[in-house]
Amino acid sequence: MTDHRYSDAEIAALWRALRERRDMRHFLPDPLPEGTLERLIEAAHLAPSVGYMQPWRFLRISDRDLRQRIHALAEAERLRTAAALPSRNEEFLNVKIEGILDCAEVLVVALMPGRERHIIGRRTLPEMDIASVGCAIQNMWLAARAEGIGLGWVSFFDPAALADLLAMPADTQPVAVLCIGKVPAFYPRPMFEDAGWGQRLPIKDTLFENQWPEDAEGTPTAY
Repeated sequence: MTDHRYSDAEIAALWRALRERRDMRHFLPDPLPEGTLERLIEAAHLAPSVGYMQPWRFLRISDRDLRQRIHALAEAERLRTAAALPSRNEEFLNVKIEGILDCAEVLVVALMPGRERHIIGRRTLPEMDIASVGCAIQNMWLAARAEGIGLGWVSFFDPAALADLLAMPADTQPVAVLCIGKVPAFYPRPMFEDAGWGQRLPIKDTLFENQWPEDAEGTPTAY
């Protein structure tokens, strides 16, 4: 117990958001309550970032035709992914992987241009800029869940094609298409777990001490 500890109720609320956060693909067409999108962006902007570089940039897609074209990129990649899964091709095609045309709001999250100038914490691990963006999206995800709003992270797209579509600078990289909106219900478990594509690993298989154990589990089944 420390003087800096939150109350039991506040801690319980945090853990509830952590446990009930879901990657959502099914949305209602209703608009977001006023101010919700702005609060979610603020939550993202409160995230930690390597060297305090704050590499996240957000593009709100309000043009319906542009949303359709982004959906077409996602659909093309969905089909390419299915072709790379010959043993589970039809099974994968039956899994809904995005809600770009259904949700209230679509945001494209990108890495900032000129980030090569930032070297603090990135000299040997330049990919820490992507890790920072991941923290921002997780902040947004948890805030959305707390407000009863669904968020889905879509990674089914060709980054170069999406960057070209959105007229991004040459050294800017899109890393996520976020679908945000009201949902009919939150999934009781992650969708891919329910669909039989995997399950959450036991903590004992992910936590080691001092050295990598010789008998550690290898890579789980990959698809």
